[in-house]
Order: sequence, then structure tokens, then C-alpha cells
Amino acid sequence: MFTGLSAFPLTPLANDAVDESAFVGLIRRLSAARVDSITALGSTGSYAYLSTEERQHVARLAVEHAGDVPVFVGIGALRTSQVLTHLEHAQQAGASAVLLAPMSYQPLTDADVVGLFDTVTAHSSVPVIVYDNPGTTHFTFTTELYGRIAALPGIASIKIPGVPADPQQAQARVREIRAVVPAHVTIGVSGDAAAAAGLNAGCDAWYSVIGGTLPGPARYITRAALDGRADESAAASELLVPLWELFAEFGSLRVVAAIAEHLELAPRACLPLPIRGLAEKQRARVARIVDDLGLDHQP
Repeated sequence: MFTGLSAFPLTPLANDAVDESAFVGLIRRLSAARVDSITALGSTGSYAYLSTEERQHVARLAVEHAGDVPVFVGIGALRTSQVLTHLEHAQQAGASAVLLAPMSYQPLTDADVVGLFDTVTAHSSVPVIVYDNPGTTHFTFTTELYGRIAALPGIASIKIPGVPADPQQAQARVREIRAVVPAHVTIGVSGDAAAAAGLNAGCDAWYSVIGGTLPGPARYITRAALDGRADESAAASELLVPLWELFAEFGSLRVVAAIAEHLELAPRACLPLPIRGLAEKQRARVARIVDDLGLDHQP
């Protein structure tokens, strides 16, 4: 369950409320594309901007419309008591696993983060995915900390923020992490531009932003890598370099929202304020690249 492509859909908003129809459409699209799992309420799903009630509703919608595709649900929050509430709601919704990032306003210590995961795993009846996303949480896991947390009962996977571009360095990084985590804990790469490199270096999964809106190309890259066709996987990712460059320039959330809006999968201005979408000229660039790459014709 913690291998292959895990697609992270947007949680589109309209008039400052969750657009249920658009969200359900994205979930059904992912189910039809046969992704390996769906991660609702990840950073791409804007979980930190939603109320407890909204998050509970989104979790239920995701599970209800995912068919037989496993659904993972993000439960990160500023306070441990809030995390446990989100955990309970995710379990009630039927989530197959939960995804936990250490959120904070005050900087967290390693001891704080270990304590958080220790508490959550003790209360969880489903597996827990460690969500290392320093770009949004501003907390960076060390390799040693991966090992400490992965040793807790119930930890199933670690989402790492990327690997070096050089293949040998990428393989060395994955081996370094594997050396400190139990064999049953999978390693999932994120940072979409680095996904093919991570998978080809030995990662088990891709926790994917683009996969939540354009599952077809992401699934091809994943399958090629996991089937041992490293050159095909790398070449397919190379074709998407114009898209990865947009991610680097504007941030993946804003770009994937613009793609979803361009393809009419989400309403205009679907991100939660104060996050504003791209300006008109920027949106035109995104649309042109999507069209030039033929992504408007792919699921």
C-alpha cells in the first residue's frame, strides 16, 4: 500500500468554501486512473487552511469516492490534541493510513517531534506516514531522526523531500536512509522534479503533487522506474522539464492550481486566501506549456 504513485489532489475552494463537486471530480479522476493511493489533505490539499469540520468532510468525501484505491489523510496541526482529533476523524472516515507533518509556529526540537509521533502512533489504529516537508513546515528531519521515528510501532513510510540529481549521490542518499529505518518502512520521494531520480535510486513510492491533477504522466514515470526501466522513467520526467521549471519559479501549489483551473477541473481562484493564484501572464504561460506538452489530452 505504501509503494507506487500516491497522488495528492487539491482541495478546491469556491467562495471561501470547499467546492465539493470539484473535489469529488478530482478523486474520481484519480480512481479511474488507477493510482496506487490517494493522499487527501496533504500540502497540495491545503489542509492547514481548513477548519476541523472542513477537513472531516473532505476525508469522508475522499474515501467515499475513491473506489478501491487506498486513501491516506493528512492530520497535521499545531497542537497535539488537534492532531488527535484529525486522526480520529480520518479513522472514522475509513482512511487506510494517515500522513503527519510536524507543524509549528514556534520552532520545534527533535524531542518535540519524536513526542508527537510517539503520541499519535499510540492512538492510531491505522499506519502513519512521516511527512518531511521542510519547505512548508520549516522543520528539517535528520537521518538519525528518521531512524528514531521509524522505530515507533505503526510507522509505515517516510516521505523524503527529494534526492540529489546525480544518480550515484541519489543512490547513496537512499541507502543512507535505508540503513537507519526498519525494512518494513518504505521510502517515498517527493519534489516532483526529483521523483524519477528518487525512484530510480531505490525509493519505493512517489508522493506526487502533479499526480493529483495529471495522474497519467506521473503513473507512467512511476511504473517505468519500479519495473526497472530507469531510462524510460528519466526520459518521461525530462519531457516535463518545462513544468518542473514552473514549479521552481512559482511553487508547485500555485502551478498545479492553475493547471486544474485551465483544464476546468477546479473553479477559478480555487486556493484559500491569502494565497493568490498566478497572475494572468503567468497563467497564460502555464496554459501554453500544458497545451504544448499535450497534457490537456491526458487523464
